[in-house]
Amino acid sequence: MELICICCPLGCRVTIEKTADGFNVSGNTCPRGKDYAISELTAPVRMVTSSVPVVGSMDKTVSLKTDKPIAKELIFKSLETLKGVVAHAPVKEGDVIVANVLGTGVNFVATREIEAI
Repeated sequence: MELICICCPLGCRVTIEKTADGFNVSGNTCPRGKDYAISELTAPVRMVTSSVPVVGSMDKTVSLKTDKPIAKELIFKSLETLKGVVAHAPVKEGDVIVANVLGTGVNFVATREIEAI
């Protein structure tokens, strides 16, 4: 399998093969590339971003992100947990808007301040 490492701006073309002894990784220029390639092959994860409506503010929405990466196969299910969620102003950056998404220990948190009116 070939992929492009996104751990740093170099964007190395990394090749990874599963072997009897583990994994053979080549093309990475740093150790992070090896870890990234193995993770992508065995258990890929992603940060998820979205937004929800806000009441009590001039701002109509607040942007959110997960505070930790979540399993790639749970991205769309995690976004479904935001249906019907409304934040109430004031909101501080880092406030947990939805806790423990799908029992993963990952939270959706606000990415900016929202002032109340």
